[in-house]
Amino acid sequence: MGGLWRTRVLGAWHVPAQGPVILAGNHSHYVDGPLLVGTTPRPVHFLVKKQVFAGPLDPFLRSIGQIAIDRDNADRTAITAALGVLERGGVLGIFPEGTRSGGDFAELRAGLAYFALRSGAPVVPAAVLGSARKGRIVRPLPPLRGRVDIVFGEPFTAGDGSGRRTRSALDAATRQIQERLTDHLAEARRATGR
Repeated sequence: MGGLWRTRVLGAWHVPAQGPVILAGNHSHYVDGPLLVGTTPRPVHFLVKKQVFAGPLDPFLRSIGQIAIDRDNADRTAITAALGVLERGGVLGIFPEGTRSGGDFAELRAGLAYFALRSGAPVVPAAVLGSARKGRIVRPLPPLRGRVDIVFGEPFTAGDGSGRRTRSALDAATRQIQERLTDHLAEARRATGR
């Protein structure tokens, strides 16, 4: 991916060198996942919609540790695999909006909060800027040799520290996470001029 675009990475030192971590990225284009996998200083295991695991992509994605998830149902196999990544001290990648969107963290699902509360792993925000052009229904690839910025933010712990995983605790943690991710995205835009 780095050969197709001029990728600039800022703040990679925010990703802890060891221990469980949840990487939470914005998602506005298909290339965001591969860009994050290629630029994060540790191997990342992303939750990827099961429809992508087709044809030759299936064995490739599985070989690099990506996790297929059924986004329409409670996918216990994917949840168990994701928690296993964190239990082994790995990096779990999540696009907390659940799908491609405006890339602004406007609507978060509770999955990220669930994994953060259940595991106690810190969340590292990641902003991918320049991968999609706004205003297009079908967003083309970023221009060849165009600049794409990836900005990692400071890790934070979600929740109030009580360890509760009730519906109200998940809702509160989701709001907290959304605020932190939105703040990081605004700071990343200021830092990169995007």
